[in-house]
Amino acid sequence: MPLNVPNLVTLSRIILIPLLIGLYYVPDSVLPLETKNIASTAVFILAAMTDWLDGYLARRLNQMSAFGAFLDPVADKLIVVGALVVLLHLGRVDALVALVIIGREIAISALREWMAKVGQAASVAVAFVGKLKTVGQMVAIPLLLYNDWLFGTVNSHLLGTILINVAAVLTVMSMLYYLRKALPYASVRG
Repeated sequence: MPLNVPNLVTLSRIILIPLLIGLYYVPDSVLPLETKNIASTAVFILAAMTDWLDGYLARRLNQMSAFGAFLDPVADKLIVVGALVVLLHLGRVDALVALVIIGREIAISALREWMAKVGQAASVAVAFVGKLKTVGQMVAIPLLLYNDWLFGTVNSHLLGTILINVAAVLTVMSMLYYLRKALPYASVRG
């Protein structure tokens, strides 16, 4: 495992997951819910920023590696799944929405692994609809974690709910897109 700077940044994103989840296990008498919400929002935003930073550093420092290429999407999926489980537990996201998003991540990861085995990894490279889905999630999740009024006028829960539902629709669309791209290779044995 090459421990270069970008990979360490990616690992830091994975290390943030127990912190994000653990905040909600602290008793309310020690850490009020409002403080937990603010702290978990900050942790998630920090994790999202490290997603951009590790890629930037890998290119800038010319430290791209196969391990980093593997670890980065795993870290992304883990932080989203961790946050969705917290939001589900708090009753801030619908179970069907969480299931669609988490199920898609598992299915597409398996599909990409299979496509790589049959030599067609480029066929399921990240598509624009997948990027839109990610942006929707990365904006919706901190809004749902924050769960309060922004600037005294914007209901973060309502806006986050709308965006996570849009992200769920985009999730289904992107999964169908990737499945359609993989369909011609369904008879290939790998």
